[in-house]
Parts: sequence; C-alpha cells; structure tokens
Amino acid sequence: MGAPRLSSTPLPGIGVRYDLTTRESRRLSVVAHRDGQRTISAYSKDDPDACALSVRLTAEEAATLIDALMPAHHTPNLLSTTDLGLVAERIELTGVSRWNGRLLGETRMRTETGVSIVAVLRRAEAIPSPTPDFRLAGGDTLIVIGTREGVEAAATILGRE
Repeated sequence: MGAPRLSSTPLPGIGVRYDLTTRESRRLSVVAHRDGQRTISAYSKDDPDACALSVRLTAEEAATLIDALMPAHHTPNLLSTTDLGLVAERIELTGVSRWNGRLLGETRMRTETGVSIVAVLRRAEAIPSPTPDFRLAGGDTLIVIGTREGVEAAATILGRE
C-alpha cells in the first residue's frame, strides 16, 4: 500500500478538481464549483477511469459532509483560522446582490462588521487590497478576514438583494 496522494486541477469557469488516490489505490475526486456546490465522484477499483458514483452536493450539503468528516471543523468556504479567533473566508457576490455594480465603500463592511476585504477574485484575476472606490460585480468572490461573527454578518450584508 502506498501513501495517499492529492492533486488539484484548475477548471476555468467551473472551479477546481481535487483528486485523491488512497493508499489502497482507490480514486476519489471532488469538484469545488465556484458557486459553492461540490461534486464528489468515486471510481472503480478495477478501472480507475470508470466513474462508479457521482453525487452533486449543494454548498449546505457539502458543509454538512465536512462536519461529518471533520467534526467542528469548518465550512467549505473557510480558508483558515488562528488562535486569535480570526477566520478568512470566500464570499461570492451574486448577480442579484444589491451591491452588484456598486462601490465597495458603499457596503460599509469594516464599519458594520469589523471585517476586512483583503482581495477580490474576478474571473481569473485576483485584485489584492481593493480600495473603497472598487466597483463590485456579480460573480466576484471576496476574500474577507475577521471574527466568525463578523464574517457571518458580512455574508448576510453581501447576500442582500
């Protein structure tokens, strides 16, 4: 038996595919879609190219599965936590969000939640340290850092229609 191996493959416009080969040479893959959904696939042991099972999960179902695999761990958007009680998460701005087309400063994010928006991911581009005059767009993914409560409040504010 070999050691488990994990590789990732960017899927432009879709997300990222993670492939796990277990120490028993079984192959699993997870496609992390940009919208938070996940597709989990398991492949036949006899033919590693033959998909034996594929299940599409909503973001909420994926979070529930993560909790089952790693109890009291994190949500699928969580990037990291520290002993200081801070978390970093990805929050996607939908096309119907009231902030679509508006300036970042208009959200009053730091004032209202204490959260900092440290970057915006737009298509294949990362915009670090966006200024208050940065214009938001549907499909943007905001990288935010703050307390768990602040990040949850930020997600609520950014999700407003």
